[in-house]
Amino acid sequence: MKIFYKTSATATGGREGHTQVDDGSIGFDLVSFQNTSGKVGTNPEQLFAMGYAACFDSAMNHVAPSLGLKPTSSSTTVGVGIGQKADGAFALDIDITITVAGLSEDDAHKLIEKAHAVCPYSNATRGNVDVRLHVKVV
Repeated sequence: MKIFYKTSATATGGREGHTQVDDGSIGFDLVSFQNTSGKVGTNPEQLFAMGYAACFDSAMNHVAPSLGLKPTSSSTTVGVGIGQKADGAFALDIDITITVAGLSEDDAHKLIEKAHAVCPYSNATRGNVDVRLHVKVV
């Protein structure tokens, strides 16, 4: 595989600590999704949702020309849940809602399916995380 870009981040203190990209460009104080302390921060699921949403929307822009499609706009919202499986392991649950303007319903679905096939986040989760796609055409 040809690597186009690589980055790294370090977390200390787990869900109640801090995470920062190693080049210092961005960092967050972390709180658990069960936070009742009043501490302000974000959690890993929120960060994953933000990254997945940006990546998926970019994947749509990347594949649209290959399908001969020209949406006038798009937005992607990713909902990430975390839960515990029967065996005690933790797992994610993902809903992706894509809003597309300027395409027919059929073309929007073609675009979303192709984007889901090439998006690195989709490829990383495929087969081990329940991901549901929802399409809105406006």
